[in-house]
Amino acid sequence: MMNNFWENYWAVLPKLVGGAEYTIKITIIAVIIGIIIGMLMALAKMSKHLWLKIPANIYIECLRGTPLFVQIFLFHYGVSSLIKEFIGQPFSFQIMTTAIVVCGLNSGAYVAEIFRAGIQSVDKGQMEAARSLGMSHTKAMFYVVLPQAVKQAIPPLGNEFVVLLKDTSLLSAIGLTEIFQAGKIYTSVHMAPFPTYLGVATVYLALTFVITRFVNWTERKISAGDSHRRPKKAKASRKGV
Repeated sequence: MMNNFWENYWAVLPKLVGGAEYTIKITIIAVIIGIIIGMLMALAKMSKHLWLKIPANIYIECLRGTPLFVQIFLFHYGVSSLIKEFIGQPFSFQIMTTAIVVCGLNSGAYVAEIFRAGIQSVDKGQMEAARSLGMSHTKAMFYVVLPQAVKQAIPPLGNEFVVLLKDTSLLSAIGLTEIFQAGKIYTSVHMAPFPTYLGVATVYLALTFVITRFVNWTERKISAGDSHRRPKKAKASRKGV
């Protein structure tokens, strides 16, 4: 029995690694989209202009307030059927298109709150100092406040990357052959659920471990760079005392 367990465990791993290619690709593209959208939505939400603030708030609340699983089905089946009604002929999204668009939009809502918190954590004196030097509000935001906010946002951004990578397993519901779906296919053929899903967990754990270590390393590098740039305090001298 144990021989059969390990035989299936090692046999399924190459198939799961093949599925991991889709998982990693979707996660990276979605996070990039999420960072771009999130930055824009964070700035819009903090704007004094209602025509920017209200849509940003609606977007963030709707995407954060509904499950990703529901969003996948709403876009893949709901929006495609709506387009079909308008154009009058069959229409459906490619699975990869749905995966990237939905995960990107979902990530953007969470990243927006991460950036907003990062911007608000920067001392207001930084903005005031930049304005006193003659910089416009926009230039002060992009050249003074945002660089500091991004540094503050790196740990939660890393966490968002890990969460999104694990949430890609939900895409198996629409047939994407990512890690979890590859495991389901192997189980349906070989009837070995325990070694298969243990393998699935192993692959996810390995990916999240690497990402977490990379984020921690990046955070330490930035902290070290900041400490080197800080002026050293003068040591007190006993001479003349």
